Amino acid sequence: MKNLLVIFGGCSSEYEVSLRSSASVLRNIDRSKYNVITLGITKDGSWLLYNGSIDNIENNTWLTMGVTTPAVISPDKKDKALLVLKETGVEKISVDVIFPVLHGKNGEDGTIQGIFDLAGIPYVGCGLLASAMCMDKAITNTLADEAGIDGAKWAAFTRSEYYAGNVDLEPIVEKLSFPIFVKPANAGSSVGISKAHNMDELKKALDVAFENDYKAVLEETLIGREVECAVMGNDDPIASCIGEILPTAEFYDYEAKYIDNSTGLAIPADLPEEISEKLRKAAIHAYKTMGCEGCSRVDFFLAEDGTCYLNEINTLPGFTSISMFPKLFGQVGIPYSELIDRLIAYAEERDK
Repeated sequence: MKNLLVIFGGCSSEYEVSLRSSASVLRNIDRSKYNVITLGITKDGSWLLYNGSIDNIENNTWLTMGVTTPAVISPDKKDKALLVLKETGVEKISVDVIFPVLHGKNGEDGTIQGIFDLAGIPYVGCGLLASAMCMDKAITNTLADEAGIDGAKWAAFTRSEYYAGNVDLEPIVEKLSFPIFVKPANAGSSVGISKAHNMDELKKALDVAFENDYKAVLEETLIGREVECAVMGNDDPIASCIGEILPTAEFYDYEAKYIDNSTGLAIPADLPEEISEKLRKAAIHAYKTMGCEGCSRVDFFLAEDGTCYLNEINTLPGFTSISMFPKLFGQVGIPYSELIDRLIAYAEERDK
């Protein structure tokens, strides 16, 4: 039986989402195939081996209701182990594969993937480079432009450039036109994103974005349907059916995704088959362009004329009970437990 290390939490604004995703993953793992080890990372960066109820993870009571012991992943490739730091000494627990159910900074931006690479342990999801590039919206947009992938008009600059007075917003506004979306370059789940309708709102939106990252990305507002495609695999990835977001808010923000249950999902989306196939091919093209492996969710805006505009690529998409990624593959006949098996198999395949 393989030792599977599931990591949850993390130093991220998406900490709570990770807890919910992790609980769903843990409830759907086939325990006849895997001996599951759980490692929690607190918001302030403590790594703790956790023994206790899955409910405590989901409810964010795991630190007080379970048994925790300091632990770290050994960077020594000879170990391939979790080092549990007990009062009596260090205990090594062998790890065959890692499932990092982490979202946002320090989880899907390549930082923790670098630790896994140093440790020589296979892990679910994209590698360091693809994770880092997809996390940074400016880098994603740059590579998409180079690859001929349709996307919104955009601009980007750093906090220091802006507050030093070295950014002229007028030509940017002329290029993008209001309303303009303002986003932290490195954040997920729509955290720190605002929609500005005038110059005053734009400046306030930039202040919010710079609270979440050192770089901001400004994008024109695209008019179209919000559609998503789940992709998994390594050299020969496969795409799910297409799902559509039916938001009731002005845009699909953090609250709409995880708090407000009024947002609707259409799975599969009500689209002609030729458009769905076009989106699946576009998703795989974007996935390969960014060097993704393992899994990602690729999001688009679908314009009335059929143009597929890339919005973003999530390299560790949500795995909650209401998340698109497992629902999209479930719609095409791959249940949650089998999805986990496949993602683990892709991790091992890439390692070999």
